Amino acid sequence: MSTTLATTAKTHCPYCALQCGMELTPAGEPSTAPDGRQPLPVTVTPRDFPTNAGGLCQKGWTSATVLGVPDRITTPLVRGADGELAAASWDEALDLIARRVRSIQAEHGPDGVAIFGGGGLTNEKAYALGKFARTVLRTSLIDYNGRFCMSSAAAAGNRAFGLDRGLPFPLTDLGGAEAVLLLGSNPAETMPPFVQHLAGARDAGGLVVVDPRRSATARLTEDGQGVHVQPVPGTDMVVLLALLHVVVAEGLTDTAFLAERTEGYDDVVRSVSAWWPERAETVCGVPAEELRRVARRLAAASPSRGGRGAYLLTGRGVEQSAQGTATVTATINLALALGLVGRVGSGYGCLTGQGNGQGGREHGQKSDQLPGYRKIDDPAARAHVAEVWGVDPDTIPGPGRPAVALLGSLGTPGGPQALFVHGSNVLVSAPNADRVRDRLEALDLLVVCDFVPSETAQMADVVLPVTQWAEEEGTMTSLEGRVIRRRRATTAPGETRSELWILAELARRLGSGVTFSTDPAEVFDELARASRGGPADYSGLSHARLDADEASCGPGLFWPCPAGGDATGAEHPGTPRAFLDGFPTPDGRARMVTVDHLGPTDDVRADAPTYLVTGRVLQHYQSGAQTRRVPELYRLVPEAYVEIHPYLGLRTGVADGARVRVRSARGEIEAVARWTDAVRPEVVFVPFHFSGVGSVNRITSDAVDPISSMPEFKVCAVEVEPVQAPEQQATSDGSSLHESQEVPA
Repeated sequence: MSTTLATTAKTHCPYCALQCGMELTPAGEPSTAPDGRQPLPVTVTPRDFPTNAGGLCQKGWTSATVLGVPDRITTPLVRGADGELAAASWDEALDLIARRVRSIQAEHGPDGVAIFGGGGLTNEKAYALGKFARTVLRTSLIDYNGRFCMSSAAAAGNRAFGLDRGLPFPLTDLGGAEAVLLLGSNPAETMPPFVQHLAGARDAGGLVVVDPRRSATARLTEDGQGVHVQPVPGTDMVVLLALLHVVVAEGLTDTAFLAERTEGYDDVVRSVSAWWPERAETVCGVPAEELRRVARRLAAASPSRGGRGAYLLTGRGVEQSAQGTATVTATINLALALGLVGRVGSGYGCLTGQGNGQGGREHGQKSDQLPGYRKIDDPAARAHVAEVWGVDPDTIPGPGRPAVALLGSLGTPGGPQALFVHGSNVLVSAPNADRVRDRLEALDLLVVCDFVPSETAQMADVVLPVTQWAEEEGTMTSLEGRVIRRRRATTAPGETRSELWILAELARRLGSGVTFSTDPAEVFDELARASRGGPADYSGLSHARLDADEASCGPGLFWPCPAGGDATGAEHPGTPRAFLDGFPTPDGRARMVTVDHLGPTDDVRADAPTYLVTGRVLQHYQSGAQTRRVPELYRLVPEAYVEIHPYLGLRTGVADGARVRVRSARGEIEAVARWTDAVRPEVVFVPFHFSGVGSVNRITSDAVDPISSMPEFKVCAVEVEPVQAPEQQATSDGSSLHESQEVPA
């Protein structure tokens, strides 16, 4: 029997929040090639969509490969008395889970069970997961890996604007800008099709990239196309404070905008008076005159001074910090001072990372939120959502623990004794990952929904195989707040099931009277009702409307998109550009908030004199559980490596191509050294996609931002040393080490 569908499906890439448009053409009858490899279930073709304009990156082109990897999980697995995972029936697996959950909650209460979700789940699955936690388990303990991705920008955006939407404007608006400031983001590698939207700023010499590395994105500024600002790690805040100091001191602010549309400006001005460029240079290492040039360049591009527009954009490099919310706030303060926000052609935005990092946090996966981006401790919000769910508002639990605190409490006295994991690989992606391993080992029950044996799934008591992007219907929300359709192009292999079916079956087995539909369109309709009137209002949307929009060559609809038409009866058109008519704050004004630089929690010192920074590479995504299984990508980057400046290599005795040990207060890793002058001499860089001895999140800091609870992934203090004495090391290019790696089939 064929495992494929008959027609071509218009859908979107399964990886980042750019959600590049693609078409999937089902393959014919499955057959086995002479080398034993299965053919791809679908063929990927890029399509013309606003975010990617017909382009795809290496990950997108090879995305279909992951659907048929040799070790794909296609039947439930249960750990037996021998300690091994073995195939089981769905009834056996789900009955076991229900029995263990009842037992654990009988002894430890509802919060004896916790859920950890993911930013790659569809809106429908994210919504159902939050509903399941609060109505079936009645646990307060749910959070998700978006806490590692978007929480600082979300906290700052909510505080300043009254709304958190990654980009409150269509991505295509960037193309007309005269200047774009990128802080802590490397889209040339993380989302390559994004780069085409920077062409206007580059042509005008106005691309400004703030990054301690000379990344692929930073290199886009060469040949007069912009400026690469290369600060000491953890001092991006100082750069921003100095830029605002110059804008104020030189009279470059948009005074009319500030008077009409903001509050708090005077206090912010007083706070940045202490950060004149010469003082800032002593902290961040960026020359004072460079700071002045950048400030003047941004101001010249602002509409108030006759420019074509400017955008300030933040990414994980500045947000994953114990002062991440403050750093984003400093960026927003600068954007407001220049009069950029709430105008067509200018603005502030955050580059969401995960595929549904935007929608995944809007509908109930965060520890303090209900669907529609409502606060869980708001009585009106509780009453509204409870009515949709058909439950008493008093039975909905209150706020839970954010991700780092939740993971740290697993298996502890008074903490959860069981954990469900959906769409996340915390053993590779969480900070201080060895501690996370210890906590997972302390659990009485670990249930993981996944489609490959990720490092976290390999620790589970029960593994449930779930459908993937090309095998399911649903919706995603892009980094722009554009709600788009995911469409099924092939059937899932073996006994694979959707999380919607799994949650409905568990709810039934646990004796819940709450209804859980398994039809994604019906779940979306319920989500839309639950979101009605909330900040993230989807109530005017449905699968049918999104399908009709695309059929008429529409590019998707942006939230908020409330139900109900205008005076003519027309449906709400959605909101491509937020804030044009005001901010959703009590008085309609944006809030400027005073912030100051504190520096990294784990700063350099005598026994750890080097900064470690982490990030992505072009070929891999997140924890690498998917992309490390794609031979074409794995061969290009098969293992972790350490970028190290030649000066630091000579000083520490670490030769190019040799094994290097990087040690922090939390542990140590080993990887191959790559000499490069793309990093500052006091900095090493390690990509975070790998497990095992080179898994860098084993040594990253789990200190958190006091407002957002975002962990400080991006910078910590380390000691660097050769694995062997210098005289024993081979000074090769490391090729022999790469050749020794086993490449997956």
